[in-house]
Amino acid sequence: MRPRTNAPGEREIGRRAGPNSFCYHCVEAMSPVENRKELFLRACHFQPVERVPVWIMRQAGRYLAEYQAVRKNHTFLQICKTPDVAAEVSLQPFRIIGVDAVIVFSDILIVAEAMGLPLDVPDSGPVLSNPVRDLASVHRLRDFDPSRETGFVGDAIRLICKEAGPDVPVIGFAAAPWTLACYMIEGQTRGDISRAKEMLRSEPQMVRELLERIARSTAQYLKMQIAAGAAVIQLFDTWAGELTRAEYDAFELPATKMVYDLLGHPEVPKILFARGSSHFLESLSATGADVVSVDWRTDLAEARATFDQKSGRKVALQGNVDPNILLGPEAAVREAAQAAVEKTGGLGHILNLGHGILPTTPVENAKAFVAAGKSARVPARAGIA
Repeated sequence: MRPRTNAPGEREIGRRAGPNSFCYHCVEAMSPVENRKELFLRACHFQPVERVPVWIMRQAGRYLAEYQAVRKNHTFLQICKTPDVAAEVSLQPFRIIGVDAVIVFSDILIVAEAMGLPLDVPDSGPVLSNPVRDLASVHRLRDFDPSRETGFVGDAIRLICKEAGPDVPVIGFAAAPWTLACYMIEGQTRGDISRAKEMLRSEPQMVRELLERIARSTAQYLKMQIAAGAAVIQLFDTWAGELTRAEYDAFELPATKMVYDLLGHPEVPKILFARGSSHFLESLSATGADVVSVDWRTDLAEARATFDQKSGRKVALQGNVDPNILLGPEAAVREAAQAAVEKTGGLGHILNLGHGILPTTPVENAKAFVAAGKSARVPARAGIA
């Protein structure tokens, strides 16, 4: 792996730096040592914080020249399956734009491959061979040992934890059951999941069985990531918004809840990102998620009010600046970050985008987003007396 570099705004302590010597055990310039993991976990658990933590979905990716340099010599799957390379790519945004958390570089379809569907990821998008089209193909799916079949993910997490140090949270992740089922049924998708939706309506019992198989495997996969050092886990439900509220409640809610129930580890915050889910927000809290990540079409203040009134418990929020704003002027990026924090008052809030960062995003705008989030004024320091 390359020599470690400081995140923006950090300085080395404890020894003199040589030209290629760097230290992650650093502090914000002119400020006390900050434990980013503690900050992140407190935000997830709706506890008082001095500022909001910030990270970005798809933060390791094509908008970074450093990632492009790695990509020239490795295929996407080679990066995912080579722990030291995956760790290097995962750490790039921490070094370059100063995010507060590191998410392991991997792919949501790794579980589908481990369950028996051959995976290829050409530049045109992922392809799963032998898609699930009937009950027999559901029964052919494998139960797998995550440590043996997907141990490269755990190894990458261990390397990230070693490099970043104990004060930086590492995020593990997987696809939510419905989203993984969509890919497994379609084989590939360019935004069309009509076959999966038709199967849900014509073969509901088969889809329920598929969702349960995925939920059980996903829980074990995430347990492996936690054992490797992940301090937080996130489920990505990219296709949740394609469901009606009745369909979500009947199919995806129980499957997602099963993942969290089987996962255990109440000390590990569970984030759920469900794109396009504004029509069934309260159902998301029923999954057991500690944090609900919403896209830019959902008003954060309204989401907070919905959860306060209907969930019966405190649910933190993540998001939700429109990724397209980061393509515009830096001033607009800063204003959007500040506005998002103002919607929640900074309490129980992790600042993020409403979806993944776009490949054409200027790096300076990504840095501006992170910096603006970190410096956003938090009323009364979000609950600190």
